[in-house]
Amino acid sequence: MIDLTPIANAAITLATALITAFLIPYIKSRTTTEQQAQIKAWARIAVSAAEQIYTGPGRGTEKKEYVQHFLQSKGYKMDFDTLDTLIESEVSRLWQDQALLLGESN
Repeated sequence: MIDLTPIANAAITLATALITAFLIPYIKSRTTTEQQAQIKAWARIAVSAAEQIYTGPGRGTEKKEYVQHFLQSKGYKMDFDTLDTLIESEVSRLWQDQALLLGESN
């Protein structure tokens, strides 16, 4: 009888290598992309809420703290620079959306 154990072992090793090289990185990249989209959506909601809650000039610090606490409550923890960039991006988008609604152009 022919022993197929070495061939089976080689096939399993090859399959494991292919999964490790291609499938796992693909899954990780999809998760990261989805997580980025999700955090951006939560940041958009938090920025909009902060703009409505904290009205009046000079309340930017309060607004940023609100957004930071909101994102932390959703399980997102990030460094200050990343958070600041994300918030500024969403504030800019919010102002552009408002300008479009009012019929203004830049």
